[in-house]
Amino acid sequence: MKFLLGGLGIGLAAGILSGMVGIGGGVMIVPALVYVFGMDQHMAQGTSLLVLLPPSGLFAFLAYYKAGHVDVKLGVLIFVGVLLGGYLGGHWAQQLSGLALRRGFAAFMVIAAVNMWFKK
Repeated sequence: MKFLLGGLGIGLAAGILSGMVGIGGGVMIVPALVYVFGMDQHMAQGTSLLVLLPPSGLFAFLAYYKAGHVDVKLGVLIFVGVLLGGYLGGHWAQQLSGLALRRGFAAFMVIAAVNMWFKK
């Protein structure tokens, strides 16, 4: 039951946050998988990537697109970059220890949060 409710709850919360503030679901999903399901960092990140495969953001994208809040040309360019970057980053992550990977993920979240907090 924990597996079913926990999985659906994490997905619902990540979807809501993704749709509301445009965060990548991994910012919420990875820590939840580590702390709720006891996964190691590599397993949590790999599972999060599965979730983020299309069409996970399709409905949120459609809502923004219908409202005229999508730059399609720029989005396609970023998408191409994400394909290459995802391949490279996934390969490089396998070379790191779980501890180094977790600390890097945490540092990224802290830097992003501090930057957003103080930016006007």
